[in-house]
Amino acid sequence: MKSQEQVVAPIYHQIAVDLATKIANGKYKVGERIRGRSMLASQYNVSPETIRRAIFILQDMGIVRSLPNIGIEVHSMEKAAEFVAKFRDIQAITTVKNDINSLMENIASQNQELMDRIHTLLEQIERYKVFNPFMPFELEIHTGDVVVGKTISQVNFWHNTRMTIVGIKRGKETILSPGPHQSFQEGDIVVVVGDEESFYRAKLFIQGKLEQ
Repeated sequence: MKSQEQVVAPIYHQIAVDLATKIANGKYKVGERIRGRSMLASQYNVSPETIRRAIFILQDMGIVRSLPNIGIEVHSMEKAAEFVAKFRDIQAITTVKNDINSLMENIASQNQELMDRIHTLLEQIERYKVFNPFMPFELEIHTGDVVVGKTISQVNFWHNTRMTIVGIKRGKETILSPGPHQSFQEGDIVVVVGDEESFYRAKLFIQGKLEQ
């Protein structure tokens, strides 16, 4: 995502606001002459052209008048106050906009980080499957399952599912490596190992839904 640019008022506009603020606060009185452009340029450490642009804004707003051979004269404190108030409103909106842009950048960055982590996780899972294709799964025996009451040998569990039973959790008891004569009971959690395809095959088998 392209970085959002922060919106900042040009330096000459900032100088215009600063001068208008001083006029509104009474530092410069109506009819009083402000320093010449060269002195203002030195004061604000900018070029005379930047000061010219700032004065043009104030003149256009009716705050000052530029008189030939006289200089810059303060014309209206009221218009200066209005200009400063409008600038503050715009500045508040700009601040909110900048904040939104920053939040959008953060969200985009977090989304990208999340996608990178998901991609890494999926790669690790695939590598794990390659090195360890036989993953442990748990099958719960429910009421009505066709294996209830029958032994592992009777249902030919491995032959029908291609999964090996490594344990049966029955209440608080765990039966490890159950023999062929161990029967299935309702509520049993049968721990088996094999691949995912065999696991889904085993789920259908214990429910009597596996097509032979």
